[in-house]
Amino acid sequence: MSDSHSAAALATERLNLVEASTRRMLETVSALLPEAVTEPSALPGWTRGHVLAHIARNADSLVNLLTGARTGTDIPQYASEQARDQGIEDGAGRPLDTQLTDLRESHEGFAAAAALMTDEDWAAEVRHRSGAVFPACDLVWKRLAEVEYHLVDLDGGYSSDEWPELFTVTEFHKLAAKLRGADLPAVELVAEDTGDRGLIGSGPVSLTVQGPVRALLAWLSGRSDGAGLRRTPDTALPQLPPLG
Repeated sequence: MSDSHSAAALATERLNLVEASTRRMLETVSALLPEAVTEPSALPGWTRGHVLAHIARNADSLVNLLTGARTGTDIPQYASEQARDQGIEDGAGRPLDTQLTDLRESHEGFAAAAALMTDEDWAAEVRHRSGAVFPACDLVWKRLAEVEYHLVDLDGGYSSDEWPELFTVTEFHKLAAKLRGADLPAVELVAEDTGDRGLIGSGPVSLTVQGPVRALLAWLSGRSDGAGLRRTPDTALPQLPPLG
């Protein structure tokens, strides 16, 4: 199979995951009380409205990158970092029904842009706002991660225990790899339910941390303090560096 066909097949598989996650997101947001939008989320300094506006504007930003890949033009993800931040601030205080409409329409825009992509387009390289360059098919996984992580950050009834297994296992290995060699004591990670293992930090292993894979990912991604994880020896968990 050619690289372009492989990229397209990967994108299609991941788009199905995004659709399922988006349905869960809309169901979760629909169940919120109107006043919940202005209440604090799990992210410091952000209300739930900030989280919802960010999820919607992220979809718009990925449309820019998909369009750039399809047309062979260099379209930035956001006009600027200031414009990105302002879009979130401007959208944060809107009523719940407006937020829901925005979430639906921005997702539809993302799905429509994805539907226009050819096999070759999915293999084209794009530049993320972080500066990272990767094939356009990886944008679909990034959208999945935005929805799943920030739906937990919303603190609106959806928890890390509900993360889909494929997403959880993939992100577990991805984040563990990012933290391999980081400036912290070496920690062996053992997922008791799936058998997945990871190693973070550097030097000889000084700590083994065990628990369900979703609980391990919640800790690795900064969405849990890891209090429920088993530690051998029974010492404090290290402070993880931000993954940015």
